[in-house]
Amino acid sequence: MSDVSERVEELLTGEPVTAHLATCSDDRPHVAPVWFRYEDGVVELVTGGRKLRDIRENPYVSLSVERSTAGDPEWTVTLRGTATVVEDVADYREANRRINRRYGAPEDAWLGENTLVRVDVGSASSRTY
Repeated sequence: MSDVSERVEELLTGEPVTAHLATCSDDRPHVAPVWFRYEDGVVELVTGGRKLRDIRENPYVSLSVERSTAGDPEWTVTLRGTATVVEDVADYREANRRINRRYGAPEDAWLGENTLVRVDVGSASSRTY
């Protein structure tokens, strides 16, 4: 069950910002930027490469999201949760379109290059500066 406040939900569903996805494999952390979409305690993202390999090996992930101006943070959100790789092609296409719409990209951009991952958020914290 997700522990996400209304304020955090507002931040995650407002202006599109980049998240940094943290994964871990073989006791080594890896962090990379990703586009995402949040709804009802679940983060959707599409990814491939090392991030996807790490998630398949260890589903526990963290996401760090921030809004800043010229490097000066306005707010930050940290999410911790469990990732699930979704192999269904139709689910992937729809999620990819939703994420691309959120960021103003063509709906079918990067179609077929990644895999859908859903993160069930277990905990969330935030800070406003």
